[in-house]
Amino acid sequence: MTLATRFIALLAMVLLPALGAQANLLEHLQTNSFQPNLQPLTPNEVWVLVDDRSASLSVYRGEHVIEHFSPVSLGQRGAAPMRTRGDLRTPTGEFRIDRINPESRFHLFFSLDYPTPWHVRDAFSAGVISQQDYDDYYRHLRRYGSPPQDTILGGNIGIHGIGKGDPTIHEQFHWTQGCVAVTNEQIERLARLIGIGTRVVIR
Repeated sequence: MTLATRFIALLAMVLLPALGAQANLLEHLQTNSFQPNLQPLTPNEVWVLVDDRSASLSVYRGEHVIEHFSPVSLGQRGAAPMRTRGDLRTPTGEFRIDRINPESRFHLFFSLDYPTPWHVRDAFSAGVISQQDYDDYYRHLRRYGSPPQDTILGGNIGIHGIGKGDPTIHEQFHWTQGCVAVTNEQIERLARLIGIGTRVVIR
């Protein structure tokens, strides 16, 4: 995505009515989502919305925006519900932050619980993974309480900074292998608002 394209997308978002005007933001997201049964939003819940179309990341408290970053970078091939290892896409859906790495080469890394059971069930139904893969996933999930990171669906997806990367490239292109990247300053600001268990919705 070029800088001009991002600007147009951002302008469109500004001109459109705010999503906060919806009766319930997550209900609106669920109505337009491939992933059913999003958990209800509580009034003071702090959560994150990543929007591929506008290349933006917003932090909400309930239905009110308390922080907004744009542009952000996603996978080089954009975002999609179905992702496989090495395809350079960012998985869409609802996730939870399950791990934080303060020593990441990307400055800070907030790991997401991808692949979720929903992604695994969908991949199994589509014939992307085998019955053995399916069983192995749930065996690992039950034993360790977190999803395996070495399946055909890939892993190690999260939100991170750019580390020693080029800020200019970050501003102009989607450059990650599937993660969501913000600047180092932004990831530090984000760290003051989110933590283990924070809901992250990517669409």
